[in-house]
Amino acid sequence: MRAILIVNPHATSTTPAGRDLVAHALASRVSLQVAQTTHRGHATELGREARRAGLDLVIVHGGDGTVNEVVNGLLGTPAPTSMQSVTVGPVPLLAVVPGGSANVFARSLGIERDPVAATNQLIDLIGAEQRRRIGLGYCVRVVDGRSDDRRWFLFNAGMGLDADVCAAIDKGRRSGEPVSPSRYVRTAIATFFRRKRADPKLSVRVEDGPEENGVHYVFVTNTDPWTYLNDRPVRTNPTTRFETGLGVFGMRTTAVFPSLRVVAQLLSPSREPSSSRLLRTDDTRCVVVRASDPVGLQVDGDYLGERTEVRFVSAPDALDVVAPRADLGVSNHAETGTTPR
Repeated sequence: MRAILIVNPHATSTTPAGRDLVAHALASRVSLQVAQTTHRGHATELGREARRAGLDLVIVHGGDGTVNEVVNGLLGTPAPTSMQSVTVGPVPLLAVVPGGSANVFARSLGIERDPVAATNQLIDLIGAEQRRRIGLGYCVRVVDGRSDDRRWFLFNAGMGLDADVCAAIDKGRRSGEPVSPSRYVRTAIATFFRRKRADPKLSVRVEDGPEENGVHYVFVTNTDPWTYLNDRPVRTNPTTRFETGLGVFGMRTTAVFPSLRVVAQLLSPSREPSSSRLLRTDDTRCVVVRASDPVGLQVDGDYLGERTEVRFVSAPDALDVVAPRADLGVSNHAETGTTPR
């Protein structure tokens, strides 16, 4: 099996020693080349080159943003009128060795959090030819009725609050500030209170339903959970899976007490978010979000800038990944800190 290991050396939890351990272990099982990203968008270029070269497997060692870039390179640009990509030829298998701060995509697939344990797990999965076919989402900017700037997303996207948080995190990262769950929480709280008195700018239309106005921010999910707070999952649409349509979560209020009640529900393992001020839909094929003034857009934690209209679309059976079966979850065979075989 011909494979490439794409490494983001600047990801939160990647190190040169860890990269070498992962590469050495994988090279014992596959014919491996290693490439490190050097600039924004480089992982997309490497994913595109891997597909054109006819490689069998692309392994990503980095955070969610790096995995997103690779997938956009592998699949190409989503076609404007269908739930397919314009990619020509076979698409390599995708595997992930977590290397970021949250690693939502890998954890949602049942991949071990520790890079060494994840490598051992992937070696076993590759040997057993274990793979999973998953659906993705993609978003399309709409300008004057025309669509452009299409982008695949793996697990979540959003307009408003979470996009503003991602923009602040990206700005801090460029200034050398470390990324951590606590920093996300502090930034989210500060952003919420800074924007809470602003009028709602968003309207939401799910498939062919009515347009819902007065929405402050919208989360769109492709799987559950929406993200993680250290070990705790944050669940906006608990029934959403890679095998279903998209989940939609929008808040019609920024009042403190209703917002706190919903946040408590998001962090509860036994409760589904519910509120008279909450717009929530599960398993939808398409949702359109419009803004009276430009608002921020993020996909998989990557801030893309401001938009006034975005269409989010579910793309079923879009990608093959090396992962446990959906009914198995995280494997327990590898212990954190073990040496790759």
